[in-house]
Amino acid sequence: MNKIKQIKILDRFKNPQKKEDYFIDITVPEFTCLCPKTGQPDFATLLIKYIPKNFCLELKSLKQYIVSFRDVGAFHESVANQICNDLSKTIRPHFLTLKAQFNVRGGIYTSVEVQYRNKEWKDFNHLL
Repeated sequence: MNKIKQIKILDRFKNPQKKEDYFIDITVPEFTCLCPKTGQPDFATLLIKYIPKNFCLELKSLKQYIVSFRDVGAFHESVANQICNDLSKTIRPHFLTLKAQFNVRGGIYTSVEVQYRNKEWKDFNHLL
């Protein structure tokens, strides 16, 4: 994968509702990166679900971050893990899951799911 520092694009804002744990669901239907073997484009829908702690993702920066992968050669597994790691480092949520559902390629659909969980967080509201 190219060594572009996409994480610098991401921005955050203070969680306006810290009293209760709650989920934020984000769907990104137009993710694109390049196959590192063939250079052909790979398309995916990203499903992001997280329980914020002190910060939430700023959506315009998320869009710019996602677009920055358009010309990056990356295996599905690698790019899904990078996105989950970058999001988790930026907002330090209680919990985050990213599911990357890639479009068919050679008759095969690929779906990669990655999770982050703050080890100190207790799910008192039984959200998971």
